[in-house]
Amino acid sequence: MGRTPKPAALKLIEGRGNGTDSGGRKVNTGPAFKRVPPKPPTWLSREAAAEWRRVIPELSRLDLIKEADRAALAAYCEAWATFVDATRQVQREGLTIDAAQGTLPHPAVAIARNAGREMRAWAGHFGLTPSTEQALARGADDDGEDNPFA
Repeated sequence: MGRTPKPAALKLIEGRGNGTDSGGRKVNTGPAFKRVPPKPPTWLSREAAAEWRRVIPELSRLDLIKEADRAALAAYCEAWATFVDATRQVQREGLTIDAAQGTLPHPAVAIARNAGREMRAWAGHFGLTPSTEQALARGADDDGEDNPFA
């Protein structure tokens, strides 16, 4: 299936300026969506809502979020909440459980692992992974001359 394409905004932040990506290729910015941050769904869990409030200001500042991204951002935030909940459960109860079959891995270990994978996949779509952090930092340090977001 290959890599998931990066949003145009991330390509431009990582790019060489003048609307080109890091390889010097012209970046197709795609449709001109209205860049208004979505309102959080009312059904978000408490932890997911806290994550939403944490990430939305930066995503908005970098023009990486729009109203249509609401579902994807909610999925990211809920994956984070599941990861946190499962991790806390493992911290309280340990990595293993005693069962009739003997000592088994705690089910929350697999839940945390799966939620972490899902969270990282969604986070990559929004530029929230460590691999995109440096590119975003380079864009923020730019003097604005070639920065499309300045």
